[in-house]
Amino acid sequence: MTNEFDLSQKRLDRLESVIQKYRQDFYSVGKALKEIRDGRYYHKLSFKSFESYVKIRWDMGRSHAYRLIEASVVIENISPTGDVLPKNEAQARPLTRLDLLSQKKVWRNFLKTGKPLSALNIIKFVSAYLGEQNTTRPFVEIISKDYRAAVSSMLSHISLAQNDGWKSTSQKTALYWNNVMKEKIRWG
Repeated sequence: MTNEFDLSQKRLDRLESVIQKYRQDFYSVGKALKEIRDGRYYHKLSFKSFESYVKIRWDMGRSHAYRLIEASVVIENISPTGDVLPKNEAQARPLTRLDLLSQKKVWRNFLKTGKPLSALNIIKFVSAYLGEQNTTRPFVEIISKDYRAAVSSMLSHISLAQNDGWKSTSQKTALYWNNVMKEKIRWG
């Protein structure tokens, strides 16, 4: 006979395997983290708090874990509105500032603009909806396919380095080259 402890341990094991397997899928990870937090499954591993669980178990900061959870809630809420959804947590994040009904409405209206799907464009759109003035982040209007591919490739390499614990490329080196690129963009 299976008891409640065994069932919840099996569920925790399943959720943790989702986090491990789909580490780059913000929606799956956020949804799993939400269930672990809400079900207090982290206690089964002798963690006193959700925050210590994500830090020690997943080397993830509290704020990042909560952003992933909030983004997964946004995706669940707006997914019935169509096939186009935010592709990452940064694109979903601006919508977390809205109530559930407004999220759907604003998302539909944003898609109707035809603007490129980017975090900056979504931030700008949500800020305009909320009546905020003087937003400092402009719409992304021009980006070549080659530049987008290069950035995507770089982000992929960063993810690989993060996933291997910064063994193939150190975090310090990645940050150094990030600064080199930033200076090159600013000063040519």
